[in-house]
Amino acid sequence: MQIKDCPVIVTGGASGMGAATAMLLSQQGAKVALLDLNLELAEELASESKALAVQCDVTKESSVVAAIKKVESHYGVARICINCAGIVHSRRMVNREGRMSLEEFNHVINVNLSGTFNVMRLIAERLMSLTNIQEEERGVIINTASIAAFDGQIGQIAYSASKGAIVGITLPAARELAQFGIRVMCIAPGLVDTPLFAKLTPEARTSLAGAVPFPKRLAHPREYAQLVLSIIQNPMLNGEVIRLDGALRMQPK
Repeated sequence: MQIKDCPVIVTGGASGMGAATAMLLSQQGAKVALLDLNLELAEELASESKALAVQCDVTKESSVVAAIKKVESHYGVARICINCAGIVHSRRMVNREGRMSLEEFNHVINVNLSGTFNVMRLIAERLMSLTNIQEEERGVIINTASIAAFDGQIGQIAYSASKGAIVGITLPAARELAQFGIRVMCIAPGLVDTPLFAKLTPEARTSLAGAVPFPKRLAHPREYAQLVLSIIQNPMLNGEVIRLDGALRMQPK
């Protein structure tokens, strides 16, 4: 897929891996739209990367539809969509305070899984209206899971469930959309140096980095962005989940 002048949507694009992806694709000449709940932060990044900032709640159909319409009014239909929007969560199913509430579990599923699916289905519908371009390709959708989908730790039951389901929808979505020339891929990052890890002590960061076989450090958000770029440019990458983790396999806790 050609990136230059191509409209691109990045959800969760105001920080972390989404922001790094938006910056890299913008540098490649793409017309990038940052969709994020935090409009102020998105606008700050947009001014740096010459992108479009759009406030969006991925869990609400009306919000995503409105965001897509705004993007299309500026750039046209986005042929590339990278779903980075999501939340982290850590709580045991039953801890000293009692059992996890169903509402808490459902909230994680709603944001991470349903939010991803909501954007994916609406983008896929718009892509179907386009004509094919290179190698009969219409577009690319890249979702973000986590190695917690495979190596979920104690306390990650809701988070692992949400990310495992994102892994699970990759192949059937790719098979369904293949007839329209739309590829679907998934990235499962390991420990990435996002704002979440900035809150940790230096000792905690060192301990986490030491668990990675090689390289012994947290991944940089730009390395996620580089993988996104490679997926976009390689038409044979379809229906697969790629771990981005330095060979890390998480221990139970």
